[in-house]
Amino acid sequence: MAYSDFTTSDLIKIFGVNFKSEDLFPNLKPIKPTEWLISAIKKSNKMGFLTEKARSERLVSPVLMELSESNNHSFIIYSGQNLDVDTSLGLKGECDFIFSFSTIHDFILSPIFCIAEAKRQDIEQGTLQVSAQLIGAKKMNELEKNNIKVLYSCSTTGVEWRFVKYENNQIMIDKKRYLINELDLLLGVLQTIIEESKTQNNL
Repeated sequence: MAYSDFTTSDLIKIFGVNFKSEDLFPNLKPIKPTEWLISAIKKSNKMGFLTEKARSERLVSPVLMELSESNNHSFIIYSGQNLDVDTSLGLKGECDFIFSFSTIHDFILSPIFCIAEAKRQDIEQGTLQVSAQLIGAKKMNELEKNNIKVLYSCSTTGVEWRFVKYENNQIMIDKKRYLINELDLLLGVLQTIIEESKTQNNL
């Protein structure tokens, strides 16, 4: 078993998690995108994105690049690396994007605070996958003695983005879904996650 294999029942039975649906960002402050990001997304739409890899490269990566730039590259975004934490529990496999406040680029270290997966169509299955990945990230943080109580993840088709919050062994799925043509709202959500995570890490 790997992150992509978990079902809702697996996560409940093996890890005892609870699932809830909530409005995760009720006081969201939109952030105006740069002209560069607007142009990059327009070009991507013209090029098309039939595969998960294309969606990841053409739609997700530009958004994350802008987020990193606007935060003075204060965190690392690992791309396409494995998060193998406990193979006996199935907490293994590749993650499209892992956000960490580590200062080392060569390999994944905690503190991990957010994970994103680019799925071709099945955003619901992607939500289960990132939920399992959050459990793995929490265990890795604990192994490296980084006590981060709240972690976030996102399952996205590139066009549609769905966010998840993990706290006290509860998986809270955002009631709202964000679209790539709502860049100001999408950037606002991601910036909220960055700021909350920095506060947790006293950064």
